Amino acid sequence: MFTESMEQLKKLGADITVKEVKQQPELWQEAYENYVNQQDKIEQFITNIKAKHDHIRVIFTGAGTSAFVGDTIVPHLMGANDQKQWDFQSIATTDIVGTPTLFLQRDIPTILVSFARSGNSPESVATVELAEQLVDDLYQITITCAPDGKLAQKAEKESDNLLLLQPAGSNDQGFAMTGSYSCMALTALLVFDPASDSDKKHFVETIINAGHDIIKRGQMIQTIANLDFERVIYLGSGGFFGLARETQLKILELTAGKIATQYETPIGFRHGPKSLVNEKTLVITFVSNNDYTNQYDADLINEVYHDQIAEKVVALTATERPAVDAEQFVIGEGTETLPDVYLSFPYVLFGQTFAVMTSIKIGNTPDTPSPTGTVNRVVQGVIIHPLEGAK
Repeated sequence: MFTESMEQLKKLGADITVKEVKQQPELWQEAYENYVNQQDKIEQFITNIKAKHDHIRVIFTGAGTSAFVGDTIVPHLMGANDQKQWDFQSIATTDIVGTPTLFLQRDIPTILVSFARSGNSPESVATVELAEQLVDDLYQITITCAPDGKLAQKAEKESDNLLLLQPAGSNDQGFAMTGSYSCMALTALLVFDPASDSDKKHFVETIINAGHDIIKRGQMIQTIANLDFERVIYLGSGGFFGLARETQLKILELTAGKIATQYETPIGFRHGPKSLVNEKTLVITFVSNNDYTNQYDADLINEVYHDQIAEKVVALTATERPAVDAEQFVIGEGTETLPDVYLSFPYVLFGQTFAVMTSIKIGNTPDTPSPTGTVNRVVQGVIIHPLEGAK
């Protein structure tokens, strides 16, 4: 896929999405440089909030893929930070808008971190307005890819709203979010991860090298995509559960639902969801770098593999795992020491690549996958109802 000419990719209706998947390692470098250049401003913003409050709630929010950014990074941030001071939560805008009083509390100091590719989704704009209506001590960080979007334009005018624009190339023009997801996730991690500056630099360098390695091994991913399957299941623990949700969505979106998808944790998979596995099913597991957690990953992978029901069982892993009997796709050198949340970046690049290849294989067009046009790049048709009685 990555070696096809632009002319051939255009014929396949895939030139935009393939370009946006392939360029991500360069975008990660740019996102990191943007963070470094704004680091003083970011740290001052956070320091000012910490000086006012002993306990701070941080809500990561967005719709669809933007919501899954928070799902992917929150488990790491919870474990890495002092939970007596920081309460990290991932709550989708689509949940907040429908039942705002369940999620927004007036007397809890809150940083609302809005993730948005365009910044124009009705639910994203409405969530900000609801938070401003319902929370007394509200601070905002707007992480978006579109400087001309409604959220970015609003943030520029507000002193308690830190605007962190993403690289221009991350404002995906294809249907599916790819670079927008990974760049927003990386930026948020760099902002809230208490790791040292040198560690962050090392993590970013490692994921960039791993990303390039995955692109070079596109043919290996193509071999998996060429298998005879009608169902794809992604499994992952911790933040990889959020990543599994995102990667299964890429398959669902780019194939317009022609490939059935599911996501779960390895331990949770036995409790009913395993029923989806048949001879037309591909099961892919994101293996953790945590020595305790990856024992459970290996147990489930081996169980499904030896059931001999699935078409294929694949373990994505940072290093060769002797305990795993199924096929292993080993990510680039050096990733075996990464915290899981940073390993998510090469893993998601695999998932996006696989989704595009699958879309093309079944005759769909990844750049415009919805044949009826009823599913839109920026959601339409949402009626936002006013919240009465809240002051």
